[in-house]
Amino acid sequence: MLDILFRDEYLIAINKPHGLLVHRSAIAADVEEFALQLLRDQIGQKVNPVHRLDRKTSGVLLFAFDKSTEIEMQKQFAENKVKKTYLAIVRGHTEENGNIDYPLRKENGTLQDAFTTYKTLNRAELDVPFGKHPTSRYSLIEATPATGRMHQLRKHFAHIFHPIIGDRTHGCNKQNKLFKEKWEMDTMLLHAQSLTFIHPVTSNKIVLEASIQDEFVRVMKLMGWMN
Repeated sequence: MLDILFRDEYLIAINKPHGLLVHRSAIAADVEEFALQLLRDQIGQKVNPVHRLDRKTSGVLLFAFDKSTEIEMQKQFAENKVKKTYLAIVRGHTEENGNIDYPLRKENGTLQDAFTTYKTLNRAELDVPFGKHPTSRYSLIEATPATGRMHQLRKHFAHIFHPIIGDRTHGCNKQNKLFKEKWEMDTMLLHAQSLTFIHPVTSNKIVLEASIQDEFVRVMKLMGWMN
């Protein structure tokens, strides 16, 4: 059963698990389960996603029940009127606070402005040798993307040399291998923690929050950030 975070007659939100596709995709033709299908079957109603999360990213995923609400919410996302916060565990010790202003290229080659702010919530240094270093360092960060580019956070943290753990496309293959071999963990440690927006019908301020999931919790404990 999917974890439903919010529901009214216009919108419904879930805490999407790591590894679950939002909907059917040509790049994952072998996959048979999708958030769209599972939620539809669970509640017995048709739903339409108003935004996307990467397959390996967990957290708040919002759907609309009708076309007009879907269009209005998609417009809010497109105009960057929805505040999104993410949690991520990255390689190395990040600065206390940071801004990443780094344009990203679309598939057709066009450059788009992309801006992310982040703050460091915690740091860890594990007694695990890595490469030429006698220890391994990691940071827990809260990131707020001001724009909504494809793989923005993954690309931005790779750009500042603090790649997200478990990101096979943009991350550090050696770190990913370490986590898989030492801790049997290959989940991408990126979680969509919250969405804040104005409801397109009621005009109420909506704040949706999703708790981190089991693999993220396991790594938090490994780092000494949770009991």
